[in-house]
Formats: sequence, structure tokens, C-alpha cells
Amino acid sequence: MVQPSQRILVVANETVGGSVLIESLTALAASSDSEVLVLAPALNSRLAYWTSSDDGARVEAELRVAGCIALLTAAGIRATGLVGDSDPLRAVEDVLRLYPADQLVIATHPEERSNWLARDIVERSREKFGRPVVHIVVDLEHCAEYLVAA
Repeated sequence: MVQPSQRILVVANETVGGSVLIESLTALAASSDSEVLVLAPALNSRLAYWTSSDDGARVEAELRVAGCIALLTAAGIRATGLVGDSDPLRAVEDVLRLYPADQLVIATHPEERSNWLARDIVERSREKFGRPVVHIVVDLEHCAEYLVAA
């Protein structure tokens, strides 16, 4: 029996190239005819945000997305990507209007370094968007990554 197609929205930025993220997406997408959309919010410094200068942040995010798409494509996954609003919740909300994802995958830094976890982005996404959320922690500094139980 063929599994139904599934749309997975990945929300990540600096953590977008983590091996656990790629492995998890490969496992999630392998169970059905899935497609993945990688969303990287264009994160900026406060000064750049207030001066409305996000060019550098967008370019960096675009490069990260392209790298992730290359890894996913090499793993046999249909993947596309885009750069979104600097606020991850707003970025997800914007994308969900056009891409009705069945599931969200959010990749963050570890708690002690994660602005997204400090802002409770994972839980707020679960509540706000009413979709299953998989949380993956990518610790690039210590080369440690892990999947957080949903």
C-alpha cells in the first residue's frame, strides 16, 4: 500500500545543515511520497533590524537553504526552500498560507544558546498552527545533535 503524500515544513537557520536534521527528514520523508520545504528566517542583529537592513541576513539564509536542499536532494528527497520573515512564527504563518504543511520540523540551537527556545517558538508553533511538530536540537559548537521527543 502506498503511503499518502506528506508535506513537511522545516524551520531552521544556522542549524539547517545538522546531520540529525537531514537524517530525521530522510526518515520522515521515506515513509511516504513526501516533499520538504526548508524555511530559513532571515535573522538579523538588532541594529540591522531597526535600520531595516536585512540584505546580509537574507544572503546568508539563502546560502544555508541551498546547502540543505542539496543534502536532501542527494538523499532522494524532493525539497525546495525559501527565506522568510525574521520572526520565525510570522515566517511559518506566511508560508502556511501557500504551503499547507502536514508537519513542522523545527531545528534549534541548544537551550543555553537558543533565542527561539527562550521565546518558546516550538511550543507556540504547536499551539498556533495545530500541526505535529518535531523538535531537533543541533549543537554546532559541540558537534552534538539530538531529536527531542514530541
